[in-house]
Amino acid sequence: MPLFGKGKDSESADSQMLFNLLPANAAETVFEELNSEIAWQHMHHLTGEVPRLVCCEGDIDAEGTRAVYRHPSDQTLAVCEWTPTVEKVRKAAEERVGHPLNHVLIQLYRGGTDHISEHSDKTVDIALGSNIVNVSFGAQRTMRLRTKRGAKPLATARSGDSTTSMSPGRITYRIPMPHNSMIMMSLRTNAEYLHGINPDKRPAVEFVQAEKDFGGQRISLTFRHIATFLSADEKLIWGQGATGKTRGEAKAVVNGDASESGKLVRAFSVENQASSIDWEALYGEGSDVLHLR
Repeated sequence: MPLFGKGKDSESADSQMLFNLLPANAAETVFEELNSEIAWQHMHHLTGEVPRLVCCEGDIDAEGTRAVYRHPSDQTLAVCEWTPTVEKVRKAAEERVGHPLNHVLIQLYRGGTDHISEHSDKTVDIALGSNIVNVSFGAQRTMRLRTKRGAKPLATARSGDSTTSMSPGRITYRIPMPHNSMIMMSLRTNAEYLHGINPDKRPAVEFVQAEKDFGGQRISLTFRHIATFLSADEKLIWGQGATGKTRGEAKAVVNGDASESGKLVRAFSVENQASSIDWEALYGEGSDVLHLR
């Protein structure tokens, strides 16, 4: 169905909510299988350790080339090879979304206090025209999507023979994500809305059973089609989001350069704040920064 519910096709901008991604027998054991095979890591940003565990997996070719997805974290996570259960989920998600998914950021929310601040995914490395795919297993959590400050009205209301703009301020949607569900988010929705998962501070008595299942833990797999690549030794970078657009034009990775890191962080900030960006002006030149710090 449309992400924001029945009858909200226009507002959902081609984003969809899908249920029962895996067959029932596979869905019964997938959380435990994922949790046991994933090499969970800690991730840090300026404010310290992020409140969840993480891991990246993706395509790695015979030469060791792998996709790289850059977002605001001190260190870009290394990409591991697909583990068996993640690969099974990826194939199911690819069938639904209809395009390749060569990279996944996996996150373990260990309970209600684990969360992610509202943001727009950074598109410097995401293949233009693709979708962002988020698959949920485990306890149900709620994603909040909210229009950005100063966003243009998203709808009109008809009064008699006249059409008037609706200006309701910032619009918020809350999307419950049950076990074995999948959000297919268009890049337009990603641009117009910030999304995040707030800490859940309600007393346990207020939780529905789906929120208590799996010990309150949730595994989130965010699959993307990435168009920027790293060499096996992580010394060369090329592709859509880099300054060298082809393998033959690959440039040296930049680390620890405050000026270059600052440029990329400022571009990330613009994308977080603007409901529409001139992608070519913001990211077209490319950046060869791998680790921000």
